[in-house]
Amino acid sequence: MKYAKTTMAITAALLGSAALMAAPGGDHKGHMKIDADGDGVVTKAEAMAAADARFAKMDVTGDGKLDQADKEARVKKHFAKMDANSDGSVSEAEFVTAHEARKEKHKAHRAAMAEKRGGKPGMHGKHGGRSMRGHRGHMMAMMKKADTNGDMAISREEFTAAAEARFTKADANGDGSITKEERKAAHKAMRAKHHGRTAG
Repeated sequence: MKYAKTTMAITAALLGSAALMAAPGGDHKGHMKIDADGDGVVTKAEAMAAADARFAKMDVTGDGKLDQADKEARVKKHFAKMDANSDGSVSEAEFVTAHEARKEKHKAHRAAMAEKRGGKPGMHGKHGGRSMRGHRGHMMAMMKKADTNGDMAISREEFTAAAEARFTKADANGDGSITKEERKAAHKAMRAKHHGRTAG
C-alpha cells in the first residue's frame, strides 16, 4: 500500500496536536499560537481550538477530511506560487528563484531556532538526514494510527480524537492543562521511544 505517498503531504496536520507540547507561544514554526492567552500553560480548550483551526487550514478542499484530494490541491497551489508569470509552466529561472527563497526561509528558521536554544545544535545537525528520515517514519505511523477506519483519509472526528489523545498523554497530572515541564517531559519520552524503535 502506497500510504506514505498518498498522505505524506497532510502528515504535518495531524502533528498539529503535537504542537501542544511546543513553545507556549505557538508551534515550532510560529505558524499557530497554541497558548492563546500567553500564560505558559496550554489548556485542553486551547489545544482543541488550535487543532480545529489547523484541520480547517489543511482541509484545502473543504470536504471535512484530509486525503489525496487535499494533497493534489496543495501541489497545485505550490505550483501556482512557483509559476511567477502564471503561464502554466515553471521555467528554470522560476524554479531556481523558488528554490533559493525556500533555502533562505529554512536558513532563517534554523537561525531563529538556534538562537532559542542558545546556540545549541538541533535535530538538523550532524545526523540531520537520518533524523529526518526517522521523523517522517514516526509521523506516518501516527497518521496510520489516527486513520482508525483505514480509509486512507482523516476525518475531522479522527483528527480531533488524535489531538485529544495526545493532549491526555502529555497532561501527566490529569489537571486539564499542559505546563512547560509536561511538554518537555512528553518530548523527551517521544524522542526516547522513537530512537529506541529506530536504533541500529
